[in-house]
Amino acid sequence: SDAGDAGISDKSLIQEIILQKIPDAQCSFVGDTCNLKLVVSSSAFKGLSLIEQHKLVLNSLKEKFESGSLHALSLETKPG
Repeated sequence: SDAGDAGISDKSLIQEIILQKIPDAQCSFVGDTCNLKLVVSSSAFKGLSLIEQHKLVLNSLKEKFESGSLHALSLETKPG
């Protein structure tokens, strides 16, 4: 693996970043590094469209990860 990559597999870092933005988020990961799915549940998603929910999560991650490494991550959000 490329050591220069921040690595979307750094689950604890991803969770930390999301929690800074969405304090009550429940994060869980499904699958492996090549096909990783992040499931985020939060009350912050109530009343938001699915696209808005995804934007909320992805925008917080964008500051840390290149968009290139984010495309490997599939996302599922649920109002908590």
